[in-house]
Amino acid sequence: MSEATNTNEEKKKPLLNGRRALPPNNSNDEENEVPEMEAFGFIPRGFNPKDYLRVVDIHMFKEPHEINKQQHHTDKYYSPKLIVRRGQPFQIQIDFNRPYRPETDQFWLEYLIGRYPQQNKGTYIPIVVGDVLKPGEWGARITHKENNSIRLSIMSSATCIVGKFRLYVAVWTPFGILRTHRNSATDTYILFNPWCQQDAVYLDDEKEREEYVLNDVGIVFHGNINEIKSRSWSYGQFEENILDACLFLMDKAELELSGRGNPIKICRVASAVINSRDDNGVIAGSWDNTYTYGVAPSAWTGSVDILLEYYSSKQPVRYGQCWVFAGVFNTFLRCLGIPARLVTNYSSAHDNNANLQLDFFLDDEGKVDTKLTKDSVWNYHCWNEAWMTRPDLPVGFGGWQVVDGTPQETSDGMYRCGPASVQAIKHGHVCFQFDAPFVYAEVNSDIVYSRREKNGIQVIEKIDTNHIGQLIVTKEVGGDGMMEITEEYKFQEGSEEERLALETAVMYGIKKQTTPSTMYQPQTDVDMDFQVQKAVLGSDFKVTITFRNRSHNYYTATTYLSGNIVFYTGVTKNEFKKYSFSAKLEPSSSGAFDVVIKSSEYLSDLLDQASFHFFVTARINETGKILAMQKATVLEIPSLRIKTQGEMVAGKEMSVTVELTNPLKQTLENVTLRLEGPGVLRTMKKEFRQIPVNSTLIWEVKCIPKRPGLRKLIASLNCDALRHVYGELNVQIQKP
Repeated sequence: MSEATNTNEEKKKPLLNGRRALPPNNSNDEENEVPEMEAFGFIPRGFNPKDYLRVVDIHMFKEPHEINKQQHHTDKYYSPKLIVRRGQPFQIQIDFNRPYRPETDQFWLEYLIGRYPQQNKGTYIPIVVGDVLKPGEWGARITHKENNSIRLSIMSSATCIVGKFRLYVAVWTPFGILRTHRNSATDTYILFNPWCQQDAVYLDDEKEREEYVLNDVGIVFHGNINEIKSRSWSYGQFEENILDACLFLMDKAELELSGRGNPIKICRVASAVINSRDDNGVIAGSWDNTYTYGVAPSAWTGSVDILLEYYSSKQPVRYGQCWVFAGVFNTFLRCLGIPARLVTNYSSAHDNNANLQLDFFLDDEGKVDTKLTKDSVWNYHCWNEAWMTRPDLPVGFGGWQVVDGTPQETSDGMYRCGPASVQAIKHGHVCFQFDAPFVYAEVNSDIVYSRREKNGIQVIEKIDTNHIGQLIVTKEVGGDGMMEITEEYKFQEGSEEERLALETAVMYGIKKQTTPSTMYQPQTDVDMDFQVQKAVLGSDFKVTITFRNRSHNYYTATTYLSGNIVFYTGVTKNEFKKYSFSAKLEPSSSGAFDVVIKSSEYLSDLLDQASFHFFVTARINETGKILAMQKATVLEIPSLRIKTQGEMVAGKEMSVTVELTNPLKQTLENVTLRLEGPGVLRTMKKEFRQIPVNSTLIWEVKCIPKRPGLRKLIASLNCDALRHVYGELNVQIQKP
């Protein structure tokens, strides 16, 4: 190397600081220059590299139908490069310029990742050919020799870095090392391996691996506890450029390459980079019903558009809410090979001061005081679970871990959450990292209704211990149904084990306020309940309030109903219905009272998810005690109809139509339709200026499906007056 090039090299090097010998190696994208001839000293005049063993070609067997992608379950990735899973052997073939002679020829392989490869960091891996492969350790052996070619079986370490490696073949000569030149066609992606027992993400059930790693569509459960709704979400982890986009997220989060073999670290940094708070991450959240200059969260049908937009623009994609963060996070985890599922917690507590209680303050009339009440109950909240061992915790806390990319509270100074062991949450061991107390509160808080008397004394009117975390669900394995997993998070309400878990959590520092019994003496001889009639968007419905007087006394109850339009996070937008009446309660009997809600009262203010929240409070005049109850309800929203025409064969054009009849008593303006289906068609969008009352919109799309098999088409419709309108259809694509 001459002097001139040397000084040039020095200019390119980043500045070092006094603490490290090498700059941080935290980009999978950057590379270093690798010399093709590494001389041992002076090279004699007569030296001719052509006299020595020389690599002519390398075959990677990287086609989807070839041995590597088949054995490694990576044949679905839409990528021309070799993709394998760690801790499991894969094959390559090297063609030399002459037959390989093991007695005299010496060659080895080199796998490199990042800008500053170092052997002790696992970013430079030299592999010498040996006789046996040790399970879960780097190594190579020759399986076949023919003419000038050799077949190699290569084993990667079960703990190696996950990412894109560069491959070089090095040949030893007496005067120096000869290397193959840089060839991106031989780049090798190495992923997590849930099929390998030594891998930290090993999952022993084949059906579960097919669901939690290989399924590229899923179901999001939303709505609320009384009306569970579901919609499909396209994860699309195998689509073109998605793997590169997911590796880019780790570069964006500046995760040191040497830490990228550890699923705990990857989950923790990913939960921060999925949201845009404090690091310009993937998705910007918006919960205020105005989505100018962006896509409404309800309009997305899957993760692919979001990840590809972020990968190309490097700017947060607008907008997301919890299921969007969870959907994209799930794609990221499954794409890298970490088993993952999307979980919904109905009636999820967002407790601002982590004291295991949500405080609802009532005014004199028994109405909720929105200025004082800071905590909220989300109708539902979605997060993810990722499957891994936890060598950083005591035995028994591996398995499913909660990770949450929705920005709610900061953890170690950033908006992120997890991984927190589900097992630790169930047993109250909230001392174990990361963020277990926050998740524990999301599923275990009590709701406390209190009222301030004229003299300033706080009176607790009601404590509801069963409202929060009533139901925790995920999609069933191998089907579209719902699987309840509440008992993974908590013991039976009121059981001895549940009390023990709570005492454990309190011992480990969760604040729980205790209520002196003198302050809390509820009315025990009158029960109050209410039911909201199921209703379709745009129609009238009624709320029925029932009282049961179990005493021998006559009571009168001054009853107050408040109907609010709410965000699904439980935050009120406005009160659209106030109604009060006096109920006469006869001794030992029950009575029912109806309140009618007209569509004209709610339609003008309706939000995305057509969510209502009803509070009913009743004061028993004879005793001065208050009964309080709250319920969320969601209107029925019409679905899109999807149909297909003609035969459905991979590689042949087919036709898809999407239809919707306008259900409202008003014209729909500026309507956007989206349609996608992994393996069938890339996301299509179409805008319609208006859909008049009672008229039907029909949109026809032509597409050429890429892959045979059972596929899912997913559509969404979005406009200011109507959101969360979805449709889906399973289609069987035939082989050509």
